[in-house]
Amino acid sequence: MNHLDPVRHVRGESQYIDDVPVQQGTLHAVVFESPLAHGRLRAIHVADALNAAGVIRILTAADIPGENQIGGIVPDEPLLAEGHVHFRGQPVALVLAETEHQAQAALHLIRVDIDPLPIITDPRVAAAQGELIVPPRTFRIGDSGAAWSQCAHIFEGEAETGGQEHLYIETQGAYAFPTEMGGVRIISSTQGPTAVQRHTAHVLGIGMHQIEVDVTRLGGGFGGKEDQATPWGALAALGAFVARRPVKLVLDRMADMRMTGKRHPYSSDFRIGLDANLRILAYEATFYQNAGAAADLSPAVLERTLFHATNTYFIPNVTATAYSCRTNLPPNTAFRGFGGPQGMFVVEAAIVRAAEALGVAASEIQRRNLLRENDLFPYRQPAEMCNAGLAWDTAEQVYDLPKLRAEVAAFNQQNEQCKKGLSVMPICFGISFTKTAMNQARALVHIYTDGTVGVSTGAVEMGQGVNTKIAQVAAQTLGISPNRVKVESTNTTRVANTSPSAASATADLNGKATQLACEALRERLLRHACTEYTLHYEGLDIRNEQVLSAGQPADTTWEKLVSSAYWQRVSLTENAHYATPDIHFDPVTNQGYPFAYHVYGTAYTTVTLDCLRGTYTFDAVRIVHDFGESMNPAIDQGQIEGGAVQGIGWMTMEELLYNDEGRLLSNSLNSYKIPDLYSVPQRLDVHFLETPGHPRAVLRSKAVGEPPLMYGIGAYFAVREAIRAFRPAHQPTFSAPITPEKVLLNLYPALAPTATSAVVVSNTAVA
Repeated sequence: MNHLDPVRHVRGESQYIDDVPVQQGTLHAVVFESPLAHGRLRAIHVADALNAAGVIRILTAADIPGENQIGGIVPDEPLLAEGHVHFRGQPVALVLAETEHQAQAALHLIRVDIDPLPIITDPRVAAAQGELIVPPRTFRIGDSGAAWSQCAHIFEGEAETGGQEHLYIETQGAYAFPTEMGGVRIISSTQGPTAVQRHTAHVLGIGMHQIEVDVTRLGGGFGGKEDQATPWGALAALGAFVARRPVKLVLDRMADMRMTGKRHPYSSDFRIGLDANLRILAYEATFYQNAGAAADLSPAVLERTLFHATNTYFIPNVTATAYSCRTNLPPNTAFRGFGGPQGMFVVEAAIVRAAEALGVAASEIQRRNLLRENDLFPYRQPAEMCNAGLAWDTAEQVYDLPKLRAEVAAFNQQNEQCKKGLSVMPICFGISFTKTAMNQARALVHIYTDGTVGVSTGAVEMGQGVNTKIAQVAAQTLGISPNRVKVESTNTTRVANTSPSAASATADLNGKATQLACEALRERLLRHACTEYTLHYEGLDIRNEQVLSAGQPADTTWEKLVSSAYWQRVSLTENAHYATPDIHFDPVTNQGYPFAYHVYGTAYTTVTLDCLRGTYTFDAVRIVHDFGESMNPAIDQGQIEGGAVQGIGWMTMEELLYNDEGRLLSNSLNSYKIPDLYSVPQRLDVHFLETPGHPRAVLRSKAVGEPPLMYGIGAYFAVREAIRAFRPAHQPTFSAPITPEKVLLNLYPALAPTATSAVVVSNTAVA
């Protein structure tokens, strides 16, 4: 089945918030941001701005009728600054004007009195000062302290990963309309419609039933609209609620980059111990997460870092501790992988550190420590239906790892100024929300009297193809053509209390709910066929819109059956609920069975490094991926390719920089680089691993949203290997992204600045 949206996309027919026709009387909103990263907010002067042409209202915290709070996990984030400001770009006031130009002009007339306070941008500094979002968490299995005495080799070090800008094509925005009875309808660019609904209701001081949130599709999300779409929806709704006029709020690109949180930067310490046979006996890691100024989703991201701290390896003795550190940067948030990649990078760095010191290939250590069936993760869930070894061995067979290594070695021997590097990156990623209650979904399915079908779920389409998969599930279950199925917009009135479209669980949860609803309708229609057409229920089926009895066409079709059922007053609507079975997790003991299943895979990354310029080209990324029984190979392969490239960008070129005043330096597409056609791998192969899938995956087709991003981690280690081929005695620090500037400093370490001439900016040392 083809993806439903591309034809509309290329014709310009797909509708986003900025495509919604502007209703008469609409006010345009812009946000006045804090100019300082930390301080006491003593006064806001808006008189001059209020007198500006076209300005209708300027709203501050004092104008909020309900609670000035949008924090989810921790209630520490005001919608509009009140008393203090905690980061540059924090919303302080909302300007409502007749045109966007008039609203923007009024911003320059607003003044604020702020008494500056000390600014923290480094998570280690925050931890030292006790500035933590939540208490630290530790996952532990075995006794790492006692295991060190059994280790033949012990290595330790530090690893740094930077942030990452989501850079969705459609920026944050919302369009709000006042409704009768004092409610508000919001068209929002959000992955979490219910979160927007819930927090807006609190801000306005009304019930959730008075707030309707509708989402047709997003122009990209990647986690950046899971929680951080909430303030823009709530602000637009606040304007509409107070002014009783429609309010449109859409951020421009630079405002979006300034005001929103990113992937969390991490600064981490590791210690790893191996026996004489290269088995990892002990591993300890300490993670310092740069959460930003408020919790947002940081505690949950932190937890998933701990869940994935050992990647795809079995380590019997592990102690992993994580600190969520409060700094004066925009609150960081969900990003594809949700903390997992940061934890996985550290264990891969520890393995590479050990391999380099011992003079062996990192893949030797990786292969000997891969998870096997029923091995325990540090959180005590066993590795069931474990495909780690199968993915590794299949990659070795399909892509011929010894041959690739020989080609790299031959190239390096023949070339002085260019060197190649090769890395192997195995992955293991858990699928589910780790907060158990969020693993639920509902589907509302209508069969209309002409045989067409409407499906409503809590899934948000953001380019990942979830609507296509849901339509596939409905069509396949009912036995009809996909052309009869329409997947409706995501709406909190039709399907309530939704979990966000995140955690790679959207298709599983909402697809399973759709399947349950369609199975109930199909059962009902077949029971009706028994009565109406005097058929035996055993052997009845619907295929290709034809009713079959014992495999032979009966005297009715799908359309006739539906019409007959209606006239006999048989319900053609079903509302189904799905909750992932068996999963559980105790956040006190940090033990349980939090994931429905795991996804496995292995990637080989080959790079060619220009050792004069510090630039590099990725020759190939070759992937073997565990799709289960893919229900849509075209969509799934696209997700693998896109995720891998996004991971490569994070690891190599997407350098997020703040100065010590909390000002974003990489604040536009001139100063922040993402992969383009010239920087993606010249060859990107994806091999579908043959497995039976998993029963908790929709139609046994495993999730593909987040796992492929981790393949990009291999890009870092391939570049590092190329550096060491040029300068074997040098040991580069583990600091990502490994930009061409960092590459040059590692190729020619004598040119590197001294510690006294370096400035640490967002975990990255720059001259």
